[in-house]
Amino acid sequence: MLELIKYIVEQFAVDKANIEYRTEETDDEITVTVLLSDSDMGKVIGKQGKIAKALRTIVRAATPKDSKKYNVEITERESKE
Repeated sequence: MLELIKYIVEQFAVDKANIEYRTEETDDEITVTVLLSDSDMGKVIGKQGKIAKALRTIVRAATPKDSKKYNVEITERESKE
């Protein structure tokens, strides 16, 4: 599932080298946090969050029924000053 998320995010992001993916697993769900640079936030989230919502819908549809639930969070990467 992580490969699917990476593929979709990288279609919209420009600064592909600075994308980071973190996964956190609990008993009943897996949370994938996508960390993006400031310039890519708007491109990946889309107007009114439409791309992010579509990404979450695709991930939910691709998850098998007997599998853990996937959550996708998109956040801004902290700048390294």
